[in-house]
Amino acid sequence: MTNCLEIDDLDAVTVERILSNAMKWKMPDAAAPQVLAGKGVALVFEKPSARTRTSTEMAVATLGGHPIYIRPEEVGFDTRETVEDVGRTLASYTSVVAARTFSHDTLVRIAAVVEVPVINLLSDVAHPCQALADVLTLREHYGSVEGRRLVFVGDGNNVAASLAYACALTGLEFAISSPVGYELPELVVDRARNLGGSIETYIEPSDAVEGADAVYADVFTSMGQEEQRAQRIESFARYQVDSALMAMAKPSAVFMHCMPAHRGEEVAADVIDGPQSIIWSQAANRMDSVRALIAELLEGA
Repeated sequence: MTNCLEIDDLDAVTVERILSNAMKWKMPDAAAPQVLAGKGVALVFEKPSARTRTSTEMAVATLGGHPIYIRPEEVGFDTRETVEDVGRTLASYTSVVAARTFSHDTLVRIAAVVEVPVINLLSDVAHPCQALADVLTLREHYGSVEGRRLVFVGDGNNVAASLAYACALTGLEFAISSPVGYELPELVVDRARNLGGSIETYIEPSDAVEGADAVYADVFTSMGQEEQRAQRIESFARYQVDSALMAMAKPSAVFMHCMPAHRGEEVAADVIDGPQSIIWSQAANRMDSVRALIAELLEGA
C-alpha cells in the first residue's frame, strides 16, 4: 500500500500506527522523522483551501521536505494536458503527489500511472485526511474511541463517507441523519459495514443524536454546489445543530465541524463557539495527522 485515496486504503493496524505517531510527534520533546529530507511534495489544488493547504505544507516542512503548491491553471487537467501526463511529470520531480480535486477519478488516474504515493486531499467522494484528523481529535479528547458514538447531521457527502470508514476501522459507532434525497449512499453504508463498522442511518436528527458522544456538522452547500444553495437551505432547514439538539446527546458530548462553517445555517453560533466545541483541535490536528500519514506512506513505499 502506497496510496491513500480513501481512508479504507489503510487497514486498522495502519490507522492505529498513524494516530499513535501523530500523537507522539506533537509532543514538545518529540520530533517527526525527516523522511522528506531533500525531497519535494506536489500539492495540486483544483479547489482552494485554507486548512488543507496550510496544514499539508507545514506537515511536509516538518518532515524535512519542500512543499510545491500548484494551481489548477498550471496543470489544466485534460485541457492543457491529460491527467496522466500531469501525474507522470509531477512524480518525476517529487516523492509524493497530493491533490484536492473535483473528481475522484482524477486521483485514480494519477495513482494508476505513478510510482510515488498519491494522497487525496479532498475529492467529490472522499476526504480521508479530514477523517484521520477527526478520529485523532476524539482520541485525544476521550483517551479511547472504542465504543464511542459519533453522529453526523447533514449531507451524506464525502466527509461523511470517509468518517464512516474511519469509524469502522477504529471502533467508533457511526450514525448519520440526512434529509430524503441526501442520504449516505448505500454503497458507502455497505462498505463501512463490511469493514466491521457499526453504522446507522436516520431521517430525524433527534433520533440519531440520542446518546451521542460527538455531534458533527458540515456545510449544507459545498464548493461547486452553489447553484443548489437555495434548494439545499430549504431541504436542510431542520438539520441545524443547535443547543436543543446538542441537549439530546450525552451531557459530555462534543461538537465537531470540518470547517469552514456558516453560523446560523448548519450550526448555531452558541454551539460552535461554546464549551462543547472542539473544532480548533480538529483544525490543528489536520497538520499532525497528515504528517503521520505521509511518513507512513513513504515508509511503506
